[in-house]
Amino acid sequence: MNPLIEVRGLSKTFTLHPQNGVVLKVLNDVSFSVQGGECLVLHGHSGAGKSTLLRTVYGNYLPAGGSIRVKHHERWLELVGASPREVLQVRQHTVGYVSQFLRVIPRVSTLDVVMEPALARGWKRDVATARAEHLLSRLNIAPHLWQLAPSTFSGGEQQRVNIARGFMVPWPIMLLDEPTASLDERNRHEVLALITEAKQAGAAVMGIFHDRLAREALADRVLDMTPLQAIDESPCLTEKQPC
Repeated sequence: MNPLIEVRGLSKTFTLHPQNGVVLKVLNDVSFSVQGGECLVLHGHSGAGKSTLLRTVYGNYLPAGGSIRVKHHERWLELVGASPREVLQVRQHTVGYVSQFLRVIPRVSTLDVVMEPALARGWKRDVATARAEHLLSRLNIAPHLWQLAPSTFSGGEQQRVNIARGFMVPWPIMLLDEPTASLDERNRHEVLALITEAKQAGAAVMGIFHDRLAREALADRVLDMTPLQAIDESPCLTEKQPC
């Protein structure tokens, strides 16, 4: 047993101030762990809280309660209540996050966008360039596009640039939010291969995959996100059953 992330009793609520302060309970008492070398797939209907869970684990959302511990530089670090500096260090070295959308500074070249995580770790530029070019080639981004800003690309091309950036450096823990959405079969195959390689290298992977074939190819375990009644009686909120 080699857990790299442990979540216990995690809860998350949203307060809708324009709607008289209605409180939505999105996550309630969520507990699980993910081992190195395995993929935990989050499964459930749209609106079940899957993306909210990933964003809370990554620190984009502040949880209402519970614990999120990650193995960071060979020691356990509690992320709930961690300082901004600690969270930044975790994001630079331990937890990688591939969202559905690419957010970049305008006029920065595709190659620089993809290389940035490696340069932030102190990689030499020639080594980072070689790795970025390899990933862009695997994901079928033509070389004549590498010096252009990805903001000018199609949606599918931007998604592949985002994936290349996400796999630029090795991550002990990877959070993947629909990385295969809208990709054609050729590029979906390459993304699944990248995820499999990360698992084989010992990464603990948590992912959302609406593609059934992707789930079947990658899942070692499945976390079912089941409906939960919110405080205002709204449906569509989530609770996990313990793994």
